[in-house]
Parts: sequence; C-alpha cells; structure tokens
Amino acid sequence: MTTLEQKLHFDRIIERVEKARLRVNDHHIVKIVAASKYVDAEAIKSLYAIGQRAFGENKVQDLMSKSEALDELPIEWHFIGTLQKNKINHLLSVRPHLLHSIDSLELAHALNERLEREDRTLRALVQINSAYEASKSGFLPEETNEKYLQIMQECPRLVLQGVMSIGAHVEEPTVVQKSFETTRRIFETLPNAKVCSMGMSGDFELAIACGSTLIRLGSILFPKE
Repeated sequence: MTTLEQKLHFDRIIERVEKARLRVNDHHIVKIVAASKYVDAEAIKSLYAIGQRAFGENKVQDLMSKSEALDELPIEWHFIGTLQKNKINHLLSVRPHLLHSIDSLELAHALNERLEREDRTLRALVQINSAYEASKSGFLPEETNEKYLQIMQECPRLVLQGVMSIGAHVEEPTVVQKSFETTRRIFETLPNAKVCSMGMSGDFELAIACGSTLIRLGSILFPKE
C-alpha cells in the first residue's frame, strides 16, 4: 500500500469514527489507539507519519522492543493485553501512558508495591468482563464498583482513569450491544472516571453508539496488502 493509499484508507476510518461520534452528540470525544500487535515497527512508523499518535501492544516484550526501536518518535504507548505479575518491572521500564487491563486485586497490589518503590504513579483502567465469558479476564459487572473503589483506596499509586472491556464474542449485535451498555452504565457510576475503553475493528461503531470514549483498532488500521 502506497503512502497515499494508506492516508486515504486512514481518512475513511476517521470519517466512520467521526460519523459515529456525532450520532452520540457534538461534544462526545473518541480517541483511537492503534492496536499494533501484529505489525512491525516500520508499519507503526508509517501510520505515525500520517497522523496516528497512540499505539497499544498486547505483549510486554513487544511493547519494549517496538518502543525502543521507535524511541525517536514521541509515541503515546498503551498496554492493552493481559499483564502477568512477573512482567510488571519490564512494563514499568517503558513508562506507558495508560495500562488498560487491571483484572484482579492481586495485580493491582503488585503494581502499587512496585510503583511505591520507584516513587511513581501509573494511569490505569479496570477491566470488566461485561459479557460473562470464561475466556476473558476482568471483574464481573456486579463486583466492579466495589473492586474499583477498593483499588482506589488500597493502591494510591494507580491513578484509575476508568474502565475497559471487550465486546461479547458473538455474531448477534444485540448481545454485543448489551455488553457495551453494561460497561458504560458502570463507567457512569465511578468516581473521576474519564475513559471508557471499548470497541475494536469489528464493532467500534456500535461501541461508540453505546458511549465508548476510546477504541482499540487493529486489523482495520493495518490492512494486509
């Protein structure tokens, strides 16, 4: 794909996001994080060159290697995958802008302890398993409020910004919609919550309609030749 073709493709996606955003209301803001887990540093560089600034990785090792390879660019790095406790030190070495996936109290406490030692803070989201799927991480909807407040109280080094969820992994849009609406409903009840991260390449317009403020787009932004 030439640079011009890539720019036109990118602009079409922005147009779809903009239309979905305006259907919510004029003041609704939606941020795009490019999920770059299947592409190399050069592909990230190309997308950066046409205007994308925030990129998210699912694996700590990939985040480390790509951020190092692209060190000259002021990229806003997000970690959007499941974080294992033994990878905390590596993650913090990258100083990510936002961690999307706090899915247990144990992880929150482990992060807080490490941040305390370094006298640092980290912006983070609490992950909700809003579709009740066994294959997904995160807190169940009915326990999220309690756990969110507990993390705020017990882990002051984590600056909670809101929530993240993955839409139901089914074909029926009504089921996916219900999982998004559940996440948004919880988001609206949380203190100081600014970010409602939900929606990916196949369902981002529906996620925006349900109130998402941040979408994680992968395959649609990096089409195969």
